[in-house]
Amino acid sequence: MKRVYACLLATLLAMYAISATAADTPLGAGDALKISVFGNPDLSLETKVSEAGSITFPLIGDVSIGGLSTADAEKKISGLLTGGGFLRKAEVNIMVTELQSQQVSVLGQVLHPGRYPVAGKRSVTDMLAVAGGVGPEGGDTATVVRTRNGKTSKQIVNLTEMMQSADMKSNVDLVNGDVIFVDRAPKFYIYGEVQHPGGYKLEHNMTVVQALSIGGGLTPRGTERGIRIKRRDAKGNLVEINASHEETLQADDVVYVKESFF
Repeated sequence: MKRVYACLLATLLAMYAISATAADTPLGAGDALKISVFGNPDLSLETKVSEAGSITFPLIGDVSIGGLSTADAEKKISGLLTGGGFLRKAEVNIMVTELQSQQVSVLGQVLHPGRYPVAGKRSVTDMLAVAGGVGPEGGDTATVVRTRNGKTSKQIVNLTEMMQSADMKSNVDLVNGDVIFVDRAPKFYIYGEVQHPGGYKLEHNMTVVQALSIGGGLTPRGTERGIRIKRRDAKGNLVEINASHEETLQADDVVYVKESFF
């Protein structure tokens, strides 16, 4: 019995939390509402806002509430009930139990990409947390696309730098229709006389020695002398360079470990 009461309490608290954060958020299509009128239980209603932005309410029929806050919607329904002569006084309460009209898309290299409801102030890190965080293939940056006053802008947020510096200026607030895209982490490739050739995630300021370690180290025939890197230059041409152990790798570098002839 205690478990049942605990579950019921948790459900009620979650509903009140959604309702509280959605108080100033405009209502829209798909939002689930629980409406009550004090002293009139027969007028209680659980419904969803239609695609046209309206609901059907007892006695007064279709009511357009799309774009209104919950407070304004309450006043509108109250006015229709009293103005129509149905009630002398109408204290209307609207609780938002599910917010679907205000959503942000979180895409790319996150654990659970998709569209998520956003009520009240929600930042980039808030929505990334809702989507399960950055996945194992994710990089350090996220692209945020926002539309304000009819103008669309793009902002690159370096998540690692932001957290390390504790400078949260780029942790912008999001609203309905915004998009977060987490880029795939850059890779480097290593082949030749290493234990585990292949492509690997390129960490910040990774050196050739670190790349050799990630590749499992040298095979018995491998040598650390004469390591080559194949890299695209600024013009896109493929060049080959002799690499020192402390050479810093770049995205898409290909490291080749030669065979020892001695």
